[in-house]
Amino acid sequence: MSVYEMLVEWKKKFRGGISWRLFQNSKVIEEHINPDETVNYVFAGQKNESPFDFFQTAVVALTDKRILIGQKRVLFGYALSSITPDLYNDMQIYETLLFGKIEIDTVKETIVISNLPKSSLVEIETIISSFMMEAKDHDD
Repeated sequence: MSVYEMLVEWKKKFRGGISWRLFQNSKVIEEHINPDETVNYVFAGQKNESPFDFFQTAVVALTDKRILIGQKRVLFGYALSSITPDLYNDMQIYETLLFGKIEIDTVKETIVISNLPKSSLVEIETIISSFMMEAKDHDD
């Protein structure tokens, strides 16, 4: 199943949230999946802190090795962030009146994904936390 197909299934499961250009953003992720990687979970939101900025849609993919965050720019180019378990510190989950957001704290920066459907927050937290705890246990 492609990243885009997984994302469409996630959007059907969790109504609401704000995300655009999902096919283009999914392609950024698919270009950077290594041959030995498997995508396990995908979701989309805005990669920013503001609940009023709707133009920074990003697709987040959890593979069996890392978290990838891909954004296709409107005019040209793209941005990709990769978070491996050794760079991951922790995660904060916030629920507001309309939406939810997550903050992923890494060694170098804090990445915020906002305007998520509130109903998706528990699943996102569970899947990312479970993966990171298991990956860090294997490193010890």
